[in-house]
Amino acid sequence: MIKKAGFGGGCHWCTEAVFWALKGVMAVHQGWIASNGENHDLSEGVVVTYDATQISFDVLIAIHLYTHSSTSNHSMRGKYRSAIYTFDDNDIRPALHAIANLQKEFKNTIVTKVLPFCDFKLNREDSLNYYFSDPEKPFCENYINPKLKLLLQKFSGIVRNDKLEHII
Repeated sequence: MIKKAGFGGGCHWCTEAVFWALKGVMAVHQGWIASNGENHDLSEGVVVTYDATQISFDVLIAIHLYTHSSTSNHSMRGKYRSAIYTFDDNDIRPALHAIANLQKEFKNTIVTKVLPFCDFKLNREDSLNYYFSDPEKPFCENYINPKLKLLLQKFSGIVRNDKLEHII
C-alpha cells in the first residue's frame, strides 16, 4: 500500500537524506511545507512517499523524532516547525498515538505537532538530493552524517546500506 506523509523539524537537506536512506521509501520531495490555521506559513520539510508493507508509519515517526530536535521549542521553530503532516484524516490518531508511545524514550516533552497537510513548495533543482549528490560537503559531514550514523545504530534493519556504504 503506497502512502504519503510530510515531516518537518530541522533542515530539509538533513530530513531528505534521513528518509532517502530507508528501505520502503519510494520518493522524498524536499522543500517547504504548510498546514492550516496558525501553521499556514511554509516551513522546511519533506513529503515522503512510502510502501506501508515495507516500512510502517510508526517507524517513520520514530525515525523523525530521533533525527531532529523534537523536544526543543527553540527560536527557529517558525522556519523549522516540528511536525508530522498527514494526507489522510485516518493517519491523525495513529500519529498522535505513536508520539505518545515514544514519549517515554525521551527525557523532555516532545513538541512535534500532528497537522493536516495543506501546501508544499519544492526546493530549487540544485538543492534537491543535497546529501547524496556530494556527501563530502562540510555541511553534510557536520550535520547530516551524525543523523545517518544514528540511523545505522538505532534502525539498522531498515537502512538501505547501498545509500550509506561510505559511512559504514
